[in-house]
Parts: sequence; structure tokens; C-alpha cells
Amino acid sequence: MSILDDARPGMDTSIRPQDDLFGHVNGTWLAEEEIPADRASWGPFVTLADIAEQQVHAIIEELVGRRAAGEALTDEETKIAVLYSSFMDEETVRTRGIAPLTPFIDAIEGLRDTRDLAAFLGEFERNGGVGLFGSYVDTDDRNSDRYLLHLVQGGLGLPDESYYRDDKFAEIRDKYVAYLATMLGLAQRPDPEATARRILEVDTLLAQGHWERAETRDVQKTYNLTTADQLKALAPAFDWDAYVTNSGGGDLTIAESIVKQPSYFAHLSSVLGQVPLEDWKSWLISRVLRSMAPYLTDDFVETNFDFYGRTLSGTPELRARWKRGVSLVEGAVGEAVGKVYVARHFPPTSKALMDDLVGNLLKAYRVSIEKLDWMGEDTKRRAYDKLDTFRPKIGYPDTFRDYSSLQVSDDLIANVRAASHFETDRQLAKIGSPVDRDEWFMLPQTVNAYYNPGTNEICFPAGILQKPFFSPDAEPAENYGGIGAVISHKIGHGFDDQGAKYD
Repeated sequence: MSILDDARPGMDTSIRPQDDLFGHVNGTWLAEEEIPADRASWGPFVTLADIAEQQVHAIIEELVGRRAAGEALTDEETKIAVLYSSFMDEETVRTRGIAPLTPFIDAIEGLRDTRDLAAFLGEFERNGGVGLFGSYVDTDDRNSDRYLLHLVQGGLGLPDESYYRDDKFAEIRDKYVAYLATMLGLAQRPDPEATARRILEVDTLLAQGHWERAETRDVQKTYNLTTADQLKALAPAFDWDAYVTNSGGGDLTIAESIVKQPSYFAHLSSVLGQVPLEDWKSWLISRVLRSMAPYLTDDFVETNFDFYGRTLSGTPELRARWKRGVSLVEGAVGEAVGKVYVARHFPPTSKALMDDLVGNLLKAYRVSIEKLDWMGEDTKRRAYDKLDTFRPKIGYPDTFRDYSSLQVSDDLIANVRAASHFETDRQLAKIGSPVDRDEWFMLPQTVNAYYNPGTNEICFPAGILQKPFFSPDAEPAENYGGIGAVISHKIGHGFDDQGAKYD
């Protein structure tokens, strides 16, 4: 059966293609298909993502069964089984209640000043939390041979700064306060309603320093190479040394970093002194509750989902626990799962065929540039140079990640923390090291693709290389019309409003 055969049931042949091609191809599917209750949207990408998720689930369940039967497993297979089992052990989760949060809350209650706050934020982020700003390690946009720490505005519980100032989001703000109060009540915090209102006030202060979304897409405005001394001068009230040390950096020296929105960090420095320490403690506790809610009892899980899933995303139903367990495993040891996945679901013939598809589409893109009458010859030459250095990655990495240093147990929260420690340490270790151009930023089983402007690479994981996008048994025209559209889209990112700024 071809890809086209799979598509025919969704077509509406009563609509002439010359009148409405989209309706002709998709009319019946649009009229009859229903969005699953645990999804906010539905389409071929999400359908295939569900299939890949079921494939991964089968792999994990098999390993869990083999472990229970006493069969010998590799170290990575054991970790997959243990991680999943710790999440699926609902009885232990209920028995422990909020006890796993006690170390975090006790640490917050013991904060004496903003230096302690910065130190706690470093430790909290190393444990998987989200603090006053985002930080990640990536290549230098203007020197792709080195890694730098990137700092980005953050600290908000709502999607962006407009939710705190726009009247049309007033109801969302009220529901956010109600959500915070419920979470604080579940954690047995005193006066949860008044505390929730103060947390919104802190959020609102932080939001006043945020850039609007359109500004954050400007790759020139957001490239701000900053020395350690300049960073301390930019935000003097924040103890950067304490933050880096407690985030796992130890003796690591951050000589330079990329500060995406400098004015936010200057604003943050002033806000640190405006907000009473007790309000910062309440704000931090709310962040702990939100970060750890998915791993706590059902009342925390449901309250968190009701706001972030139903209210903000429009998703009616919480995903089944096994699906959330699969997500946990993939987040912790995803490439270990991917190694098994590609062995079962991605034959070498598919990889070879994809190599040809990508190569042919790069050639076609070059021809289209040659025919542009509005583009000058010098600009065309630069475009050709960029096309010639595109680096395709197909299916899976040549070398899979080494998880041997990751320690797991039957303790779910301890596993979440251990996985976050592992990833934080892996990222920080990049600073000062040669750039690994073979690293992948998606898992092999992911149903998606990406273009990375810093390294000029396009990546197509094995997960997306299935019907309806691709099949080694399909006619070439079907593959070019399916995965070919995705490939061309990703190539185009190299020349869009952001990619065009990179050579």
C-alpha cells in the first residue's frame, strides 16, 4: 500500500481540485476526524507522534517485563526500565505525598538574603526547576567553534509579558491566582489566597522588564557578548558567583556569555531589592510546586494540568499516565531508547534513500536561486556557499550518548533530580571544550525535524521518516511530496528572517 492509498479515505472527490485543492485532498478528513481529548491539535504530525510513542512504549514495557522476569539487561536497558517503573508506581507516590518537596521548602525557608536566593536558584535549576531567567549552553552565534553560556529573560508563570498588562487576559490572570492558591493550599502553606496575589505581583514586576515576542526574534539585538565583569555590573544585585557554583559549575569560570535581553537583567537587579524576602520565598515555593507537580499525587497533577493544559492550551484531558511515563524516560535517557528504536524501526535502506532525497532537494534549491532575477550575483554566490556547506543528519547520531554516570533508583523525585544533574553537568562541561558537531538536538524517535543556524545543519530523525511522510516502498513522487516538503521547509530556514543572518 502506498502513501497515497493511506490518504485517499480523507479526500473529498465531490470537490474539484481545480476549484479547491485543499478541500479536495482533505475535505472528508476535516469533516470526520476528531481531535483526541488529550490533544490541543491534530494532524499527520501528531498522528505519527502517537504511533512513535506507542512504538517506544512497547520497547519500554518489554524491558520492564524482562527485568521483572530476572532476565539480564544492559546498563542502559535497566535504567530505562527503572525510570519508567518509578513513575508508574502510583502507590509509592501517594504514600510519600508532599514529603519529597520538604528539602526544597526547608531550603527556601532558610534563605537570609538575595545572595542565598541566587545560590538556591542555581541549585533549583540543577534539579530541573525554572527560575528568574533561562540559561543554556550553545555555540557562539558569531564563532561556531566555541560554546558559551546563553542567558535569556524568564521568571513568568504565564506565557509572556502581554498576559500581565493586556485587559483581554484579565480572566486568565484571575485563574492563575486561583491556580496558585490551590497549589499552595495542597502544600499546606498559610494564607494561600493572599500569597497567590503577592506572587502575581512579583510576576508582574518581572514582566515589566520583558521584551515583546517580536523583539526576541531579532538575532542581532539578542546577540550581546558580555564579560563576567560586565554581567555583574549589569545586574549587581544578583550574586552570579553563587548562582554558577550551585548550579553545578563548581570552579567553572564563565568568562563570557551571551545575554539575550540585557535590559531585562538590569530590571531584574532592581526588582530583587524591591520585593520583600518573604515574597521571594513564596514565589520560589510556587515555582517548586509547579516544577515538581507532574511527579506528585493526583491532586497536584490535576491542578497543574487544569491551568496549564485546559485553561492555557485548550487540551480537555490529561494524557494517560503511561504516556507521561514515556515522556519522563525519553527526557532522561532518550538516546538509549533511540538506540533500540532505530534498530527496530529504521532500516539502513531508509537512511540511504533519505540521503539521496536531501541531496537532490539541495540541488533543486540551488537551481531556484540561480533563476532569481531580483538577487545580485554576490548575494547568490554567498547563498551557494551556504548551500554547499549544509550538513544533513539523517535518522540517528553516529555515536549515542553515554549514560553510564547517571544513577537511578526506585525513588521518582530522586530520579528526576539525577537526570537533571546529569544533563546540567553535561551541558556545563561543554564550556571550554571543542564543539561537538556530531551532537543531535532531537532524539531519533522524535517526529519532527530542525535546522540549526549556528552549525548550518538540517536534521531528520527516524521518527518522522515513516508514513505518511516517507516510506522506502513508496513512489519517488510520494516521498518528494511528503518528506520532501519537510526537507524543503527546513532548508528554507537557512534563508529566512533569522537564518539569513548566519553565513
